[in-house]
Amino acid sequence: QVQVTESGGGLVQPGGSLRLSCAAVGRLYHVDSMSWYRQVSGKEREEVATVSADGATTYSRSVKGRFSISRDTTKNTLSLQMNNLKPEDTAVYYCSVTGVVIPFPRNTYWGQGTAVTVSP
Repeated sequence: QVQVTESGGGLVQPGGSLRLSCAAVGRLYHVDSMSWYRQVSGKEREEVATVSADGATTYSRSVKGRFSISRDTTKNTLSLQMNNLKPEDTAVYYCSVTGVVIPFPRNTYWGQGTAVTVSP
């Protein structure tokens, strides 16, 4: 129904920057929100940042002021600009899209993830 693909991960030194991108392809009738999550092996997946249909953004406390989420509603793409990266930002980052594909009910679609490693 919807294919979500992330890109842009990699290895970066502490204090550096990375930009993650996400594209949602499919017959989305309406998108409620798009989000970035991250997960460290052995830990629960945590929400990093979300942009809602009206453009409002929310960030986790750990990334607020360093990360910036943006969305292109015409193309159903999502970006995450990550600045001043810290080793604790190391994780697999996932993009999620919550929306409606007719005739199905509202659902959340996930990408396969892109790995970010912050290390000297």
